Amino acid sequence: MTASDFARELIAFPSVSRASNVAVSEYVRDQLLELGFETEWVEYRDPAGVVKANVVARRGEGSGGWAYFAHTDVVPADDWGIDQHGPFEPTVSGERLYGRGSCDMKGSLACALASAAFTQSEKLRAPLYFVVTADEEVGFIGAEEVRNKSQLYRELVEAQPAAIIGEPTELQIVHAHKGSCLIRATARGEAAHSSSAAGRNANHDLIPFLQQMKQLHDETETDARWHDERFDPPTLSWNIGIRDHNHAINVKSPQSECLIYLRPIPGLDIAPLLERVREAGRESGVEIEIKSRGDGLSVAPDHPYIRELLELANGDRAQTVCYGTDGAIFGEDLERIAVCGPGSIAQAHTKDEWIALLQLDAGTELFANLITRYCINC
Repeated sequence: MTASDFARELIAFPSVSRASNVAVSEYVRDQLLELGFETEWVEYRDPAGVVKANVVARRGEGSGGWAYFAHTDVVPADDWGIDQHGPFEPTVSGERLYGRGSCDMKGSLACALASAAFTQSEKLRAPLYFVVTADEEVGFIGAEEVRNKSQLYRELVEAQPAAIIGEPTELQIVHAHKGSCLIRATARGEAAHSSSAAGRNANHDLIPFLQQMKQLHDETETDARWHDERFDPPTLSWNIGIRDHNHAINVKSPQSECLIYLRPIPGLDIAPLLERVREAGRESGVEIEIKSRGDGLSVAPDHPYIRELLELANGDRAQTVCYGTDGAIFGEDLERIAVCGPGSIAQAHTKDEWIALLQLDAGTELFANLITRYCINC
């Protein structure tokens, strides 16, 4: 099967993060079994109780080798904008394959499967790994489950293979990206009719907290201490959202939330900033919960592995990106790791998501070359 064949089959699974990805994970596991891999199934329930699954696989023995990382969940397609077909009806038109996940990142996974099939008859001198996770789009949850529970992943870490996170980069080599941090601030009151003296509006506690958050936002945008010019934008991209779940204007809100999402920059200590958030919460009587999903990924642009990848990919220089990947989790364990995959991030998550067929061909060729370099001719 070609990458286009694999991609069409993968896209047909509606594996939006809020739903289970078990069906598509079973498909990935079955394909890897047919290709001679030993597989491990890492299942869990997400915070909403939905069953999710990760697949970890290995073909070959020994140390070193090459590892490919991907995720099977996709973002919602409620705003899909093509009338001729739905988001989970993969469709080729012109030189593009359309469908939710075609770019991010089932097209990439399809290239990796096709490259594993293409090299199946070759004798491996070092192991080939696949790590395919759930819930990347909602905070690297599946990656953490793999890291904490998978025996094959522990063996992978011991083997220290060269690794690729196959997110869309147009097959350019990315040596660094930002991390992920979610702050949830909850103010609690007591519901009552707004005409009465009873009750307490939770927003009255949240408002002074929001004022301080706006000040911190402005500081991180303008103060060079919180910047890194390797990235565009160079800031923490501090984003503030508000919701009080109150749909009646004559009811005092019993609960109100502020959600803050920021993107930590590798090597930049944001602990003092987070402590200021906690202090603002204490002053305002607001509960603070902070969920950090890694400080990002950073490998030196002149690292020997990055130089090797640039040579294999015919690249001039390694790049940085501002989005996050499972590399924020797995990068803590692996010395040789980078981000590289077919498709453009500009096409990811869009209402007409697509990937160029030429990118699928080129991605398959590059991944096959990486398998040859690190698993066959090593």
